[in-house]
Amino acid sequence: MSAQDAPVFEHGPCANSKEWASQLETLKDLPKSYSLSKTLVFKPKTPKTQTANLVVVVALEDTTTPSSEVQKTLDTKDTRLANEDALNAALGVKPADVSPLTITKDNSSAVQVLLDQRLVDAPKVAIHPSGSNTTSFVSGAGLKLYLEETGVKVTLHTFNAATAERDLATWTPTNLWDRRRNEEKPKVDLQRAPTKPTKTVDARIPDAELIGITTQKEIDFSNWYQQVLTKGDMLEYYDISGCYILKPWSFGIWEKVQDWFNINIKSIGVENCYFPMFVSSKVLEREKDHIEGFAPEVAWVTKAGQNELEEHIAIRPTSETVMYPYYAKWIRSHRDLPLKLNQWNSVVRWEFKHPQPFLRTREFLWQEGHTAHISQKNAEEEVLQILDWYAGVYSELLAVPTIKGRKTEKEKFAGGLFTTTCEGYIPTTGRGIQGATSHCLGQNFSKMFNIIVEDPSWKEGDPEEAKKLFVWQNSWGLSTRVIGVMTMIHGDNKGLVIPPRVAQYQVVIVPCGLTARTTEEERKRLLESVEDIALTLSRAGIRVKADTRDTYSPGYKFNDWELKGVPVRLEFGPKDMEKKQVLSARRDTGVKAGIPLSSLAEQVQTLLDTIQKDLYDKAKRSYDEHTVIVKKWEDFTPALNAKNVVLMPHCDKEECEEEVKERSKGRKDDDHAPEDAKAPSMGAKSLCIPFDQPKGDDAIIPGATKCAQCGENAKHYTLFGRSY
Repeated sequence: MSAQDAPVFEHGPCANSKEWASQLETLKDLPKSYSLSKTLVFKPKTPKTQTANLVVVVALEDTTTPSSEVQKTLDTKDTRLANEDALNAALGVKPADVSPLTITKDNSSAVQVLLDQRLVDAPKVAIHPSGSNTTSFVSGAGLKLYLEETGVKVTLHTFNAATAERDLATWTPTNLWDRRRNEEKPKVDLQRAPTKPTKTVDARIPDAELIGITTQKEIDFSNWYQQVLTKGDMLEYYDISGCYILKPWSFGIWEKVQDWFNINIKSIGVENCYFPMFVSSKVLEREKDHIEGFAPEVAWVTKAGQNELEEHIAIRPTSETVMYPYYAKWIRSHRDLPLKLNQWNSVVRWEFKHPQPFLRTREFLWQEGHTAHISQKNAEEEVLQILDWYAGVYSELLAVPTIKGRKTEKEKFAGGLFTTTCEGYIPTTGRGIQGATSHCLGQNFSKMFNIIVEDPSWKEGDPEEAKKLFVWQNSWGLSTRVIGVMTMIHGDNKGLVIPPRVAQYQVVIVPCGLTARTTEEERKRLLESVEDIALTLSRAGIRVKADTRDTYSPGYKFNDWELKGVPVRLEFGPKDMEKKQVLSARRDTGVKAGIPLSSLAEQVQTLLDTIQKDLYDKAKRSYDEHTVIVKKWEDFTPALNAKNVVLMPHCDKEECEEEVKERSKGRKDDDHAPEDAKAPSMGAKSLCIPFDQPKGDDAIIPGATKCAQCGENAKHYTLFGRSY
C-alpha cells in the first residue's frame, strides 16, 4: 500500500507531539507499535536575485535535528524556520498542516527533502496526511518511495545521536507552553543601542511549535508582533499591501472602546453622524496648509469603469474639508452653536513604505469629532476634556499609561491653532507612540469655509451693525492604533495578553479529566456543571466562554486561549466537582489558585480587577523608569540608545528641533529592514511638551535654564524620543 493510500484516522487537532500521542490513545484499531514523526521546514539564505528552495526535514519525533547539521549536510547557509508566507507560496499549506504528503509532483521543484535514516528503517511511522487532526500509518521505506516518485530531491542522512544540545528548531514531545513558563526571560542590556538580530543572537523560542509563537519578543520584535496578531486571531493579511482584515477578536476590542467613548462624548452633547468618504479636488484644495500636510497620502479615484473622470475624486484622509462646507450651511446664528458632531468611519492614507498592522495602515478605522463654538474659551475647554477621555481609553480600558501634552509648532496638526496629545511608550523597543490627538483649529477653517455668526452681544438699537464672528472649531481623533499599542505593551512570548475590560471573553472554562474510561453519565454531569458555572458568571456581568468542544484536548484548549490572551482560565474536572471549586489560572502571570464555587462570581470579579490594575502598574513602572531628564547634549543619544524617552530643556524653535533629530541619528540601516530593526538609526523627534513639567531642582528657571541642544534660553521641557 502506498503512503497516500494508507487509511486515515480522524481525531482532534494537535498543538504538539504530546497532544498527538494523547489523541491517538483515544482511537481504536491502531497498529500495536509505531513511531511519531515530525516535519520541519527551513528556509536557507540565498542571494536576493535567486529564489530559495525550502528544506523539508522529515524525521522521527525523537531524532535530534539541529539546524547546524542540516546546513552542513546540504551545504546551505543561515538556515532558519520558514515563515507562513514562504510555506504557503511553496507548498500551499499553513505551518500546522505541513506533512510529507503536502509535497506533490506539482510543487516538488520548490523544495528539497532531508530524510532521517532512522525513519526510513522504521516499520510503522505516524504522519499527518492532511492536517494535525488526521493520522495515517506508513512504513518508512514506503514514505521514502512516495517522496522519490514526486520528483523531489531526497537526501538521506543519519543524524548525530550524540548531539548534547537540542537545536532551537526541534519539535519535542514536552509541553512547550509549560516549559516556557519556567524559562528565564532573556536579559536585555539597556545601556546598549538596540540592534537587529545577528548570527549570534537567535530570536527563535526553544522548542517552539509552529502553531505557537516561535520568535522572542525581546530579540525580533517585528516578527513577534506579526505572529501574535495572526496566531492570536486578531487579523488576517489582505491582498492589498497595508490593508488588513480585522477579525472578531480585535473588532470586539474596538467595540468596547466605542461604547466607552460614546457614553462620554454624548454626555457633553456630541452626536454621531456619517459623511461620504469622497471629496472633490476643488473642495480638498480650498485649505492649502491643511492639504499640503496630507497631499502625499491622498488616494484618488480617477476612472469609472473605462472612462476617465472629468474631475478626480479624493478618498478622505480626514474629514475637515468634507464636513465644513455643510457647517457653513447649517450654522446661521449663534443659536446654532455649539455644533458637535462625531463620526465612526474609515480613512485612507496611502503613501508610506513599511506598513505595520494597527500602527501604519493604508485604511484604518477611527472616530473623528468636529465641533464649532462661539468662543475660544469654549473650544479650548472641550479640547482638553476630549484629551482626558483619550487618556482614559488607554488607562481605564487598555491598562496603558500615557503622557498628556501639547505638540510643538513643528508637529501640530496642519492648519490648526494647536494640538494636544497623549503619548505612549513601547518598552521592548524603547520607542514612543502617539496615542490620540485633540486639535484646536482656531478660526482658520471657519475663515476658509465662511462659517460665521452674528455677535450674540449685539442688541437691536445699537449704533453699529452687528459684527460677524468666525466660529472656533475643534477636531479630535482616536483610531484602531489603540489595539496595536495594547498588544505591543502587554503581549509576551506565549501570545496576546488582553486587559479584562476589553477582552471579548474575560474568562474561559475548560473541562478537564474526561478520558476514554469516563462514563457517559459522568461526562454529562461534569459538562452540565461547567455550563452552570458559566451561567453564574454571566449573570454577574462577566463575559465568559465554556469551551466544551469535544474534538480538542484540555492541553490544546489551554494553549489556544493562552495564545488569544483571555485574562482568566478556569479548569474544572471530577476532583474539582468533588471539592466544589474551580482552579483559576491568570494569563498575565500564570499563577494558579483554587476558588470555591460558593463565592465564584465575587472572587473572579476581584481577580479580573486585580489583573487590570497589575497590567497598568507594570506598564506605568516601565514608562516611569524609562523617562529620563537630560540637561547636557552629550547624554542625549546614549539615553535614547538605552531605550528611554528623554525630557530635555528646549528653546521651542523649529530649527533646533530639526537639529535634535539629525544629531541623534545612529547608523544607517537597510531601507528594506523591518521598521523596529531600524529604530537605532532614527533621530529623535519631539513627542510633546508635557503639561506636567519637572518641578523642584529640575524646574525651568527663565533666563537661566538653557536648551541642551543649542544653548538658547529654554522655555520648557520637551519630551523627545524615537517613535512610531
